[in-house]
Amino acid sequence: MFNCRPADVFNCQPADVFNCRPADVFNCQPKERTVTRVEVSPLAWLDDVETQRRAAGLRRSLRTRRPVGAELDLASNDYLGLSQHPRVLEGGVAALRTWGAGSSGSRLVTGNTELHEAFEDALAAFVGAQSALVFSSGYTANLGAVVSLSGPGSLVVSDALTHASLVDACRLSRARVAVTPHSDVGAVETALAERSEERAVVVTDSVFSADGDLAPLRALHDVCRRHGALLIVDEAHGLGVRGSGGRGLLHEVGLAGAPDVVMTTTMSKALGSQGGVVLGPTAVRDHLIDAARPFIFDTGLAPAAVGAAHAALGVLIDEPWRAQRVLDHAASLARICDVAETPASAVVSVILGDPEVALAAAAACLERGVRVGCFRPPTVPAGTSRLRLTARASLSDDEMALAREVLTDVLSPA
Repeated sequence: MFNCRPADVFNCQPADVFNCRPADVFNCQPKERTVTRVEVSPLAWLDDVETQRRAAGLRRSLRTRRPVGAELDLASNDYLGLSQHPRVLEGGVAALRTWGAGSSGSRLVTGNTELHEAFEDALAAFVGAQSALVFSSGYTANLGAVVSLSGPGSLVVSDALTHASLVDACRLSRARVAVTPHSDVGAVETALAERSEERAVVVTDSVFSADGDLAPLRALHDVCRRHGALLIVDEAHGLGVRGSGGRGLLHEVGLAGAPDVVMTTTMSKALGSQGGVVLGPTAVRDHLIDAARPFIFDTGLAPAAVGAAHAALGVLIDEPWRAQRVLDHAASLARICDVAETPASAVVSVILGDPEVALAAAAACLERGVRVGCFRPPTVPAGTSRLRLTARASLSDDEMALAREVLTDVLSPA
């Protein structure tokens, strides 16, 4: 009895305690009690979240498209109209037949091919960079570049409207992150001037995906150079649209090949394929091969995607008029939608404000045979839900006439 724990003694029967030896009493097990448990799924909270999203008009859904859509597509990022181009399709098929369906491993093991390296050399030469490194997507290219070139003990300065991939890269970098107001060069300079860290990186899109406006790259570079910072520019929406023959905004403003600038881009927009690329000094490429986890531990990009992108680059080189055609069609779409400013890129943003209004307008366009993008929070700030139209170099006169008819009707005041 003396050595029993209080709970053991309390739950023993009197006869048991009286007759058992001290060791038995000490080891006496509490009497079993029936506990009623309410079974609640650990995912039950998702029901409340979905209800809230529906109430706010922010519920998303997947829409399956057909191989050849009957509607006019003003929603995709196929800016040059190359995803169905015969040369691009043949480039993908030829790579598929030669190298197989998949790259079979990471590029450091078995996934690196002559095809990957030939494309890297060609793209670097086209945009004026010293070297290039292909990743499996534009998203992973941004993660690899920002995380590997910053890290603990450094500062990353990011524009408030940078793409989600750059936002996530900043979070993963373990650097101190300063988010500055959109295109506010003064705020970037203040952040760099007040830093205590030895190394600093400034990240920005060249063309912002939701509004289609351009970053002040020349001014940002001047600030970076004054304060010894590296500038990383995502040209996902600039390549194929801005610059001479579509070489990008960095090339247009005279920063191509600068030793303190790194360019990232995607092969899934103007080049009509899939994948991402980091371009810059050879030392950056070498460092990424050693340090970029999205490169080291990810399977290499499928050969068919590389072959298609390389073929698309060839089309762009042979047909440089496509870049200007995109801007011309974007200007026409802006006039149709009564957007005041002439677009600086393929993106035409028609702000409607309320997410339900934007959804209804997009649905009305689709019913009339025109597919448009619909951007709502959190993709864009609250109160700025919009239709996002994207111009293509391959739009015909008949397609532009249909766009005028439908958009004018849907967007006209009730």
